[in-house]
Amino acid sequence: MSKAPAKMNDAVDLLDADHIAVKKLFTQFKKLSEARAPGDERKAIADKICKELSVHAELEEQIFYPAAREAIHDDDLLNEAEVEHASAKDLIAQISGMDADEELFDAKVIVLGEYIDHHVEEERTEMFPKARKSDMDLKGMVADLKTLKEELLASHDVPA
Repeated sequence: MSKAPAKMNDAVDLLDADHIAVKKLFTQFKKLSEARAPGDERKAIADKICKELSVHAELEEQIFYPAAREAIHDDDLLNEAEVEHASAKDLIAQISGMDADEELFDAKVIVLGEYIDHHVEEERTEMFPKARKSDMDLKGMVADLKTLKEELLASHDVPA
């Protein structure tokens, strides 16, 4: 994964902080998986990953992507991001519905991490720089992102 974008205290920074936090969770999960840790430990981390990613996807889909679509005029990039979200959501739903001791559980979480690494790389190298060069109000968007994030994290029904 490439280096994080320069900090500007804007929407990109908020979204990238999510990327960094979930990357740490994936690293933690992989260590537990390699150590053959008990299923309840692996499931707890996987559930946290799934919730964090579901909330993050909603933030991007409801607030960031619509603004980016209008401002940067790169439908291919945004369409790919939405397809990547759909694929991730499918894996999240599968993982959420599984017990950690089921066959393929660890593999699905690890593959989800690989998908997310790819997605983050594209956002960091293509989408975020274009957003910062555009007329998007990235600083003004922070409050809306934070409010929605708090609402979604407080909800027990985070969309997958």
